[in-house]
Amino acid sequence: MNVININGKLISAYTENRGYEVSNLLIQYMITARSMNMTYDEAMKFIKKAEGLGSIPGLETITELLRRIGNPQDELNIIHVAGTNGKGSTISFLSGILAAAGYRTGIYISPVVFSYREKLQIITLDHYTDDFEKNKDSNQNNILHVEYISEEDVCRTLEIIKSACNDMTNEGYAHPTVFEIETAMAFLYMKYQQVDFLILETGMGGRLDATNVIRHPVCSILTPVSMDHMQYLGNTLEQIAYEKAGIMKSNSFAVTSLQAPEVLSVFKFKAAELNIPLFTADSSKAENVRYYDGYTTFEYPDANKHEKYSIQMLGSYQVQNAITAITTARYMGSMGYAISENAIKSGPGLVRWQGRFEKIAASPDIYIDGAHNEKAALNLRDSIEIYFTNRRLIFIIGVLADKDYQCMLRILAPLADTMITLTPDNNRALPSYMLAACAKLYCGKVYDERDIEHAIERAYIEAKTGDVIIAFGSLSFLGSLKSIVKARKDERNNG
Repeated sequence: MNVININGKLISAYTENRGYEVSNLLIQYMITARSMNMTYDEAMKFIKKAEGLGSIPGLETITELLRRIGNPQDELNIIHVAGTNGKGSTISFLSGILAAAGYRTGIYISPVVFSYREKLQIITLDHYTDDFEKNKDSNQNNILHVEYISEEDVCRTLEIIKSACNDMTNEGYAHPTVFEIETAMAFLYMKYQQVDFLILETGMGGRLDATNVIRHPVCSILTPVSMDHMQYLGNTLEQIAYEKAGIMKSNSFAVTSLQAPEVLSVFKFKAAELNIPLFTADSSKAENVRYYDGYTTFEYPDANKHEKYSIQMLGSYQVQNAITAITTARYMGSMGYAISENAIKSGPGLVRWQGRFEKIAASPDIYIDGAHNEKAALNLRDSIEIYFTNRRLIFIIGVLADKDYQCMLRILAPLADTMITLTPDNNRALPSYMLAACAKLYCGKVYDERDIEHAIERAYIEAKTGDVIIAFGSLSFLGSLKSIVKARKDERNNG
């Protein structure tokens, strides 16, 4: 018999194979206990300390950690998402569809842009209409309710997890990494919240990613694959695709976005090995795509007819992400899940996704985008050519050192009149002077401003009427940049 100290109470649990087999009732009690020893500041310090352990691919540690807290992931309906680009947007579109169908949908995402608590969200449908009975089947006047995990629930879940981590190290196990801890937090929290679905984003790769501890997903989604994290995943598209394909499981199905032939070949081989269907979300079949200031419309076939869709997320690539979510929802519906055609049609238009080609200010127009690799840079270039023809462009860029920034600059820098570099607040950040030196190969006017405050100040100085400022690269600085721009706008309005 071992003892866990939670909330100042001694709770006993039988041990097996040196770990705790914690009952569901015990988990419920520990999470809902009103008194907590851990404060939010202490929780963040625990997370910060775990960040120092780095990233260690493999499933042994996360498997042991989850076993000690009762394997909450085994009681969740999970949709698993891997890929290089478009994961977050695809998750957002699918969460909108599932919410429109009446499901309480949890999402687990990383990295986040504006708040640590963004990692865990619960999406439901709010009905704001004068005549609910008339409009309940059309979703007219409906909006999504997005709820981040509370500080209290961060503390409750991390208190349980920290205790398990301490016991693991005392017994000779490796201490879980920060991503393993947060993945365990996601499973524990979503189980407690009794979500109908959890849409789960991989952190890196797939096969050895901590999220891949799940055994029975509803389905697996594979968004576009390109070159990224090569030091971990491999130096060819086939090697990277092999790692992503590792999330596919037997007794399930998989959906893939359009892929390079060598990537699709790997996915088909894996699906055949598991004897599961692999469906392609063929965005090339989209017709009548129209881009407007604030929304995009397109048509996509369903059986013998073309349905018209409207989405609020901007960018040419968002049509592809929406179609991947639409295709997934259609096949979920065909396999018995209650997802109406109306939910599939209206759901994608209900969602927004912060930090992805998002307009955050006007006069001058300022956009932020999380483009951080070759494919994302190509997507951003396409969007720029669609929305900003004949407008002078000012770019703000900051990247992590392990990204192919030279390729990104080769694609995007020639479009800019002015480039401004900064160093993101991240221990993996590329120094801004190195980024500036490379940018000068492709753009004649480059400023190394080092930090966010000086970068945005320089952009305002350079911007003239009609110019567009676009900040892109690492998501790790976009949240701070947005806050600074908002503060300047508030100050100007109050002045």
